[in-house]
Formats: sequence, C-alpha cells, structure tokens
Amino acid sequence: MTPQSPHAEFTEAARACSDVILRRYSTSFSLACRLLAPATRPHVAAIYAWARVGDEVVDGAMDDPGSARELIADARRRTHRAVERGLDPDPVTHAFADTARRFGIGARLIDPFYDSMEADLEVTEHTPESLRRYIHGSAEVIGEMCLRTFAGGGLGDDDEMAAGARALGSAFQKVNFLRDIREDSLDLGRNYLPGRDPRALTDRDVRELADDVDADLRIARASIDRIPGRDRVAVLAAHDLFAELNDRLRAAGAAGVSAGRVRVPGPVKLAVIGRAASGRGRSGAARGRAVVR
Repeated sequence: MTPQSPHAEFTEAARACSDVILRRYSTSFSLACRLLAPATRPHVAAIYAWARVGDEVVDGAMDDPGSARELIADARRRTHRAVERGLDPDPVTHAFADTARRFGIGARLIDPFYDSMEADLEVTEHTPESLRRYIHGSAEVIGEMCLRTFAGGGLGDDDEMAAGARALGSAFQKVNFLRDIREDSLDLGRNYLPGRDPRALTDRDVRELADDVDADLRIARASIDRIPGRDRVAVLAAHDLFAELNDRLRAAGAAGVSAGRVRVPGPVKLAVIGRAASGRGRSGAARGRAVVR
C-alpha cells in the first residue's frame, strides 16, 4: 500500500472534520447525504461545513458584532487564498478549497455567500429585493456548488440543472425562515419576511409562505431525475424531507410556528428516506400532524 502524501493525509483529515460538522448540525440533511455516492459525499460535507461555520459566526458564536465582521472578512480572504493555493491550515477551509478546486467553484459562487453573511450582521428588516439577494447568497449558490460535485462533475454548466439547484436551495432557506421564526425574531432581531410582522404571524401568512416553498420545490423536482445514480436518490430524499417539514409547518399554523420549532419525527424521516431510496419519492404522501419542540 502506497503511503499518502502529507497533503493528501491532511485533506482526508480535513474532510473528516467537515463530516463531523455536517452530522452535528443537521440531522435531516445528514441522513439524506448518507445516500450520496461515496465519491460525492465528502465534497458535499465540505461545502456544508464551510457554509455552516460562516453561519455560526454571524448567528452568535461571536458575541461581538464587530469581531464577527472581522472574522467574516478574514474568512472570505482565506477562502479565496486557499482555493488559489490548494492549502489552508484550517481544516474546514482546506476541505472546501480542495472541493472548489476540483469542481470549478470560484468567486461567482463564493462571494455572494459572504455578502449574505455580512448582511446578517447589518440588516434586520429585509425588502423583497434585499431578501432575494440574501437567499441567492445564503442558499442558492450552495445548491449550485453541490450540483457541481454530483456524478463526478459536469452538471454545473447545465443552465436548467443549475436553476433547479438554486430553487432547491431557496426552498430549504425559506423553510428555515418559517421553522426558525421565533429564534430569528426574538433572539437575533431579524425579520426575513418582508411586509409581515413575525411577532404577529397569521395562518394566512404561514399558508402563503408554505405555498411559496412548494413552488420552489416543484421547480427543483423537475430537474432531480436528471441527476445520475445514487446522487439523484440523495437529492430526492433531501427534497422530500423538506417538503414534509413544509407541510407540517403549514399544518401547525401561526400558533404552532410561533411557539417553537416544528420538526419531522425520526420515524417519519426514515420513512421519507426509504421511499426516496426505493425510487417512489413522496408524491401523494399524506400530511402528518405538526410536532412542536
């Protein structure tokens, strides 16, 4: 057995760190990622962990907003340097840079993400236009990054597939806005719902927001069948898990959404993933009752 080079060994260790972050912070997405092709999974984990670190910095891991701004600005510079050089001493940045170099992830996708992270430190009330920019940077570009890693690469330059990936990222983000509305408004002082008061949400608000998510999910679903192999199954599972959560948010209504996080119980998650793995997907699945934690 040929020994690994020091660079390859560090890259493998960096990928393991990213996988720990994926499993620690997202049970639903982590479950879906287990269905990815073995060659794809480390790269999706690297993208998730890199984005999660930025998100945690602006969501309170740093108590001082000024220090958080400095960290985000430094993270942007370090990411670009790491992509250029192929090495960074921080494992999460290194793993992401390795993936970015392999699959052509550059400034077009990286910079909008950091723009959105900086917006979280400065913007508390969004307009429709500022929210569109925020969702693009915080979620749509992540969908495009992941798409570039599927099936060994090559899908990211397909405009139709990229549009589907952006729509799926948008749907995930909008679901999170609804699920986390109490935390975002009360703890972080942010309103991601232009024209609506998150402290006085109505059932109609929830229905309209959930309908908007469904529209994104339909766009995304149309392109999923074109993803080859196991990666298609994993993306379908993630799509269906968030569709299930969206249904439960709609069923919970304003009172349930405002009271706390609505979630999908573990056995239901496994059933949704099982249907995706069998190729049946979630079409026609009955909507369950909301569970509020």
